[in-house]
Formats: sequence, structure tokens, C-alpha cells
Amino acid sequence: MKRITLVLAGLGLVLAAGSPALAQDKKSMPNMIDGTLYPKGYTPMPIKNGNYPRVYSPNTEQLGPDEMRVIALGTGMPNVTTGKQKASGWYVELGNGEKFLFDVGNGTMENLAKLRPDWHKVYRVFASHLHADHVGGFAELYIGGWMNGRYRPLEFYGPSGSEPRLGSKAFVENQVKTWAWDTEGRRTGFPIEGGKVIAHEFDFRNEGVIFEENGVKISSFPAIHVLDGSVSYRLDWKGRSFVFGGDTYPNKWFMKYAQNAELVVHECFFTPETLAELLGTPYPQAVFITSYIHTPPEAFGKIMSELKPRHAIGYHFWTWHDVLPASIEAVRKTYDGPLTLAHDMMVWNVTDEQVVVREIFADENVAPTSTSIAYRKAKREPPEVATKWISPDINAGKWEGYQPPPLPKKQ
Repeated sequence: MKRITLVLAGLGLVLAAGSPALAQDKKSMPNMIDGTLYPKGYTPMPIKNGNYPRVYSPNTEQLGPDEMRVIALGTGMPNVTTGKQKASGWYVELGNGEKFLFDVGNGTMENLAKLRPDWHKVYRVFASHLHADHVGGFAELYIGGWMNGRYRPLEFYGPSGSEPRLGSKAFVENQVKTWAWDTEGRRTGFPIEGGKVIAHEFDFRNEGVIFEENGVKISSFPAIHVLDGSVSYRLDWKGRSFVFGGDTYPNKWFMKYAQNAELVVHECFFTPETLAELLGTPYPQAVFITSYIHTPPEAFGKIMSELKPRHAIGYHFWTWHDVLPASIEAVRKTYDGPLTLAHDMMVWNVTDEQVVVREIFADENVAPTSTSIAYRKAKREPPEVATKWISPDINAGKWEGYQPPPLPKKQ
């Protein structure tokens, strides 16, 4: 298996270490519980006797030692809409404290922010392919996650392409270059390491383990979608299993590696008729798009009937009232097992005893989950560095009617 590792730096701008704003009084102490940072005022409680609340309120429930929680951050399409479905993004939390993102499509970081996570722990992304609706939220995670508390490098796992410019290494390198003005302007205050990205590129033809740590094993296998360079993933941990398919035509690798899995997520695209009606796509093209590039509902059902997962999850279509019934009807022609056709902010809790499917109740307007003491103490560039960035003639244009306070001495 080929793997390419690339480290790229971009750096940050906020309060200097030693600022009075970082005084460690009781009000500024982070709410750290069992090594995880929670919003102030929140203490997660264990679920007793398997009785879950009807809705999930983020940061209120403690995962069991063998429990897995999966949250749909985005289930929709690449089209720009004002609807409530973002593009592809899936958030997996395990009872050992590990957290993983599978895809980070456009808009998905907005939904992740509603969960108010410990951003330092959200640093590993596994991309199915490099379409914008699967990786378009990269900058929000890279820069926003860094500003919100990440003081280690972001790690991006993704497939190679048919040539280097089409692979994950080139994607990450170009993303970092694209945001150079932003990151260069943040080189004081934010932790230096948090402004770096590590790209783990693996051969898209790989069939096997690409990540193994702390009892968690993640494997990749090929998918078939438009170009070479699409993959699917399987996560295994303590008897829990999660299979995530990005966009793909039904393929032999998925049928092989999704066997005996608990949660199986696979695209369940529109029917040709629905796509033609919704977007005015000529019918021959609608058939080609839905049935040769993607997986339509009846084919999704056939896949799940063959695999017999503990719970099947379909996504990658709009769950509008005039679309969803036709999709359900088409799936049920070929599959009669446990099923969710997902919309954003749904959650699945998986234990030995049950799979619980719920919706999330979260505030729309929330602040980030503070920052940890380790984040505040992490190495930064000194504030004086920023005084050298602006040209002397531009600096000379400062208005004399304002005098800033002196920079505090480093403590």
C-alpha cells in the first residue's frame, strides 16, 4: 500500500499567551471532564437501562464504554440551496473518546458547530473523494477548528488520483496555498501546530487498513464514481462497525467489505424520474446520472438486501415532502430490513442491545466550546511578529487619534 505524508504549515492571531484575559480564575477555567472539553454548565450523564431520551441534546449523554454514536452532519446534494440539508458529512464518536469525520462537504461544519464539540479532538478526516460536496468544508475545519481549540495538526486521509494533481496530497497542498493570506495573518496568538495539515494519501486501489490506533481500525476500498480516486471506508472497534460509502455505482468491493456490519451508510440517489422533474434534466441524462454514476433507490435496496446490515442508512438526496415518499417506495421494492433515509442532524446510538435512531435538538446560535488550558499554553509566535507585516507607507497611515494599550510583557 502506498502512503504519502505531507506536512504543511499555516499559522494564527488572537490573544497572546500571558494576556490578562487568560487569568486562571474560576470563571475562565475550562470545563474538562474525563479528558474532553465540554461547554460550561454541561455534564454528560450515562444512559440508564438503555432508556434514551426521544431527542438527543448535544453534550448531555455519556457514551458507554462499548458504544458508538454516529451523527449525520450532511446528507444532501452539491447544489446550492436554502434548504436544511448540507452536503456529505458524517461524525463518528466512540466510547473510548475517539472522534472521526467521514467527508467534510459544503456546510457540514455549521452543523458540527451546533454540537459544540471539543475541537481539539476533531482532527481526523477521511474523504471518500474530492468533489466539493464531500470536501468543500475543508477550510472551515482547517481554520475554524484551529481558532476554536485545535492545537495539533489537522490530519486528512484521502485517496490518490489517476495522476498526482488529482490526488489528496495535491488537494491539501493547494488548499493550504489558497488560504495563505488568511493563515499568514494569524501567526500570532494561535498555536503553531494547530495551523498545520498532514495529508495521508493512499492508493485509491487499496483494499485494507489505512489507520489503526487505540483499538480503532479503518480500512478503505475502491468505489466507482466519475474518475479514478473514489473510495469507501469501514471502521471497526470493539465489535462496533460503521461502513461509509461516498458516491459510487454498486460495486463488488462494497459488497465484500460491508459484510456483517452494523451501520451501513450508502448513497440512495434520486430516481431518474425525480431528477428529471426536479432539475429539468433530460431523461437520458437523468438515467445516466442516477444509475451509472450514482446508486438509485431500488439498487440501494438490492445492496442492503444482500448485505443484511444491522441498520441501513441511505443519503445523498433531498428529503423533501414531494421527494421522500417516492424514494421510500422505491427502496421498499427491494429491501424490507431496518432503514433510515437520513436527513441532517440525525443520530444513531449503537450498543450490543440496540440501535437507537433519533433527531438532534440543538441551538442555532451557539458559541464555540471555550478552549483548554493546553490550547492556551501551546507555543505561539510573539505579538511583535505582526508589527512587521504591513509596509511602512501603509503603517504610516495610522490615525493619531487612537493610541493602543502597550503590549503586555510575556509572563
